[in-house]
Amino acid sequence: MSEEMSVATFVPEEPGEQNTRRAFLVAAGAAGLLYTAALGYPIYRYLASPSEMALSATAVTEVTLKDAHKLPRGAVLMFRFGTAPAMLIHHEDGRWVGLSAVCTHLGCTVQYESQADRIHCACHGGVYNAYTGANVSGPPPKPLKLFKVAVNETGVEVSRT
Repeated sequence: MSEEMSVATFVPEEPGEQNTRRAFLVAAGAAGLLYTAALGYPIYRYLASPSEMALSATAVTEVTLKDAHKLPRGAVLMFRFGTAPAMLIHHEDGRWVGLSAVCTHLGCTVQYESQADRIHCACHGGVYNAYTGANVSGPPPKPLKLFKVAVNETGVEVSRT
């Protein structure tokens, strides 16, 4: 009789309970995967960006800027050289200068300040020479990339030196 009682007191799980547990585990696993992906993607982009930028930056060797020859003296034109920002400066003395607009410290985009005739990085206070791209002060370890500039009647051609 004791065997019958032990069998009678055993209550199997309802089929709905098993499905609920399985659904919870599947949902928890999916949430864990999404969380891992959300954490891993920025790390992947940080590590992959320099190699992608190097490949795309070397692919483009020349950019033609139509009507850029009409740029007034003391003005700057920001443009894309491949995937990276660049700037074309028409100085007050008539000289044209093409430079990369990516700070060599941490990759911020730099700005030309015409009143001070300098290039400034607002992120950490880096200063560059507006004619040569040489790093003048602040944390930038290297100068900006200097491009070759050719002005003609239809526009300006900026190319790697």
